[in-house]
Amino acid sequence: MPSPSLYETDFYAWTQEQATLLCDQQWSQIDLQNLIEEIQSLGKQQRQELRNRLSVLIGHLLKWHYQSGRRSRSWLATLQIQRLDIAELLEDNLSLKPYLEEALRKAYLKGVELAVGEIDLPKRTFPVECPYSLPEIVDYDFYPGEPSKLLDESEQ
Repeated sequence: MPSPSLYETDFYAWTQEQATLLCDQQWSQIDLQNLIEEIQSLGKQQRQELRNRLSVLIGHLLKWHYQSGRRSRSWLATLQIQRLDIAELLEDNLSLKPYLEEALRKAYLKGVELAVGEIDLPKRTFPVECPYSLPEIVDYDFYPGEPSKLLDESEQ
């Protein structure tokens, strides 16, 4: 039975070793199979990160819209932070932009589940498809539903 590889026992040390081997152009020493797998995984993680952030943002937009009497500074902060994080993620990963529409469809389903789990409204309250456009969702000035004093207070 072969002994476990560094990849299996100490992932961080393995990454540092692979980086050193790449820098030193020690091509024959590189763990090519695992390196390819990890690089592919990194791309998938960025797409997942985008979907997760959109889900949280949409869930809070739905809560903001459908439960206006329960709005809080915490909800407002979550909306603002998710928008900033999505903008930063897209800035760092320009090739994710064509994926936005697909990510939105997937994220909406999770956003509804988040909203249903946190407020006292049944799932049927929410539209089957996202009621907000992508430009609205990422717009720092877009807050659906009736106006809120919280928005005025946050600008002070």
